[in-house]
Amino acid sequence: MPRTHAGRPLGQPIPVHIITGFLGSGKTSFIKSLIRQKPPGERWAILINEFGQVGIDQALFETRDDVVIKGLPGGCLCCQLAFVLQAGLVNLLHRSQPDRLLIEPSGLGHPTGLLDLLRSEAFEATLKVSEVITLLDPRRMEDDRALQHETFRDQLSLADGVLLSMTDVASPQQLQAAREHVATLWPAKRWVRESQRMSMEEFLEPESHGQSEVARPGSHRLIEQPAVVLETFEYRQPEPGKPIRDQGESLGYTSLGWRWHPSDMFDLDRLTCVIDSLPSGVRLKGIWHTSSGWKTLNRSQGCLSLEHTVWRSDSRVELIGETLPEVEELESLWQRCCLS
Repeated sequence: MPRTHAGRPLGQPIPVHIITGFLGSGKTSFIKSLIRQKPPGERWAILINEFGQVGIDQALFETRDDVVIKGLPGGCLCCQLAFVLQAGLVNLLHRSQPDRLLIEPSGLGHPTGLLDLLRSEAFEATLKVSEVITLLDPRRMEDDRALQHETFRDQLSLADGVLLSMTDVASPQQLQAAREHVATLWPAKRWVRESQRMSMEEFLEPESHGQSEVARPGSHRLIEQPAVVLETFEYRQPEPGKPIRDQGESLGYTSLGWRWHPSDMFDLDRLTCVIDSLPSGVRLKGIWHTSSGWKTLNRSQGCLSLEHTVWRSDSRVELIGETLPEVEELESLWQRCCLS
């Protein structure tokens, strides 16, 4: 039987791995770790859905020939972007011809609509859901708002396996509480592991996804809108000193994002001070051209991480929260950090 370059028989469905998790659980970092271990013969396509309008996550991945990254920003693919998703998937699969597909829904995304689409007649001969993995930050065990959030609960209910993330900043008590919480879930999870201990062999050869059903919550009702393809999201290049702001609101959360021209430079020390001063419930991801080079700054659960990045197209930041500081206040803070 003819085979792809990776050995998958031609005509066989493409395995799909869905990687979910609540805001700030470390989904993108986990996918990046998988890419570093990827079998050299496989070609992957990765679809990343972001709640915010700006699109931070896809900019965090380095460009390479054997991994195609496609972003789908601007809401939850289960409801706000449901009509975009099918056209986008068809386009991505046709263009990239992958041997494996990874899908990262938004941290506020409900997996039910996505699973319904992947099991539908449109994709039944093309795609096969291999496994749903949900990342769980053990620090959430002390966050009653997350524990009571229906999307948080349903992401775990639909999971085949649960990865405990952020274990380097979680306490032993939080880790134990997370394991005990997962043990109470029904259907029972096939496995629970710490994210850094999952091997590539375990990821590539899972059992087929279980057929547990979770009803789509009322907050994720399907939003009627005309179907458009992903390429209709036009990129607007900011002018020097004139950032572009984007804002969105749904599912009880607000997103605020800005993009600056790549020549605009920011003082790194001021940026970190500003970000540290934000309310603890604010989720932030940013890529900046700083006085110390191009950096990514990631803030979740009050903890800020800093990394080097190869991104050079623009500086950009996205904030997500149930309540956010006023737009004018934030713009004043960014302006004070700018050296241009």
